[in-house]
Amino acid sequence: PGSRNDSTMNVRTNGAMATSAKLAKAPVTMQMRGTKAGFGARKHVADLGTMASHGRSKGRLSRKAALVVSAAVTTKISSKDEGSFDVDEFTNKDTASTVLGIILGGGAGSRLYPLTKRRAKPAVPLGANYRLIDIPVSNCINSNINKIYCLTQFNSASLNRHLSQAYNSNIGSYNKRGFVEVLAAQQSPTNPKWFQGTADAVRQYLWLFEESVKDGIEDYIILSGDHLYRMDYEAFIRKHRESGADVTVSAVPMDERRAEAFGLMKIDGTGRITDFAEKPSGDALKAMAVDTTILGLDEERAKEMPYIASMGIYVFKAQAMLDLLTRYFPQANDFGSEIIPGAKDSGMHVQAYLFDGYWEDIGTVEAFFNANLSLTEQPNPKFSFYDRDAPIYTMSRFLPPSKLLDCEVEDSIIGDGCLIKQATIHHSVIGLRSLINEGAVLENCLLMGADYYEQPNECELLPGCLPMGIGQGSIIKNCIVDKNARIGPNVQIINKDGVKEANNEDQGYIIKDGITVICRDSIIPEGTVI
Repeated sequence: PGSRNDSTMNVRTNGAMATSAKLAKAPVTMQMRGTKAGFGARKHVADLGTMASHGRSKGRLSRKAALVVSAAVTTKISSKDEGSFDVDEFTNKDTASTVLGIILGGGAGSRLYPLTKRRAKPAVPLGANYRLIDIPVSNCINSNINKIYCLTQFNSASLNRHLSQAYNSNIGSYNKRGFVEVLAAQQSPTNPKWFQGTADAVRQYLWLFEESVKDGIEDYIILSGDHLYRMDYEAFIRKHRESGADVTVSAVPMDERRAEAFGLMKIDGTGRITDFAEKPSGDALKAMAVDTTILGLDEERAKEMPYIASMGIYVFKAQAMLDLLTRYFPQANDFGSEIIPGAKDSGMHVQAYLFDGYWEDIGTVEAFFNANLSLTEQPNPKFSFYDRDAPIYTMSRFLPPSKLLDCEVEDSIIGDGCLIKQATIHHSVIGLRSLINEGAVLENCLLMGADYYEQPNECELLPGCLPMGIGQGSIIKNCIVDKNARIGPNVQIINKDGVKEANNEDQGYIIKDGITVICRDSIIPEGTVI
């Protein structure tokens, strides 16, 4: 039938609606070519329905094909009698019922301090309206993975609140149970220790994950809660199953300049990983060069990027995970440095999967700051929240639209519920419920906003109280302002001396990597110069 895409999807009906003996006897196959391998079968089904409704009037679909489309659709390829490959028995199993998502919340987040002083890393605000945890959770939902755990042991209260309010009432369907839950570190009679690392965190909750195996889970996808990227996990899992791997590692191509800062992998002609090296340099770095065309990169870009670096994202067969964590390496604490190399050395099939898209590890204040401001780039930002096919979800806050009164705003993002009066804003991200008063100037700034609206009379009743937000005539440059901060009138936060590091938390701010960070709930008095 009609064609507009490159991906192929085969669908079948049980034959109940078939109008011929041939249709009734065997599953019917229909191929659809599509623009890209979309996120989940739902988009494909919608496209097929569209083809059925429009195709009949245009003569592009036969009556039989239209009947096939209108029937109950599954992701099974047709009968083997016709020479087809039964994908449902191998690679295209429904990810909603066979894959469990496990998001690692990370450690104490000391490199992101003070942003992690009262919240877990995945709960740090992102892009005005979102939080970091929304990225992997949304990727899971868009990839038809609706059973998701997030492991954390530091400051998990705000993360737990966000996940419970944002997702649990909306994920899954009437016949496919879904959830997004936080699993905090806990002490038990069998294990009195807190999480000792990424692998140990998974090991301590392996008893819970093994229960899901009884319900049909076959693979675990291990994700990080502090990365910014958009990825189709279904394609990742499909490649994992097609290769027959025990473990598949997602990797990004790297040029020589950046490769020294990452853990690199070496592969054979089939993409199977044969060697690992942690942040190599010199001859050791050159020895890790590979032919990245093996993983799908074109020849020109393969010459520019001859290295592959681990993203810290893995797919494990459920049995392989159990064997590695309890049988082969019961004392290992880390996936990247211990479990993955150990799996290769123990003879398991460890495969590489190339992700050739934007990916940023938001592990430092500088990386976090730059990733947020890069969202304002035009016309093509490295990462965009404006994607119809793969949206990023978050909590519904029911805030009013932002109001800008006589402002000058350039290359900026304004979150929901803001009130900005006669201010100048350039290359900045303004978070939820931000209040910016007359004459304020913000340049290269990230404002995280506020958790609540403060009524005018609330502050007036307190002697010397500063209203929440940015005061009149204040100038703020190259700065992160955490939530609920109170910055008085005529304040200058400009770091005019170019200080790289300074710890003045008692005064309400810290400077990291040359970026001034105003701490959460801080009060910066009128006329202060930083």
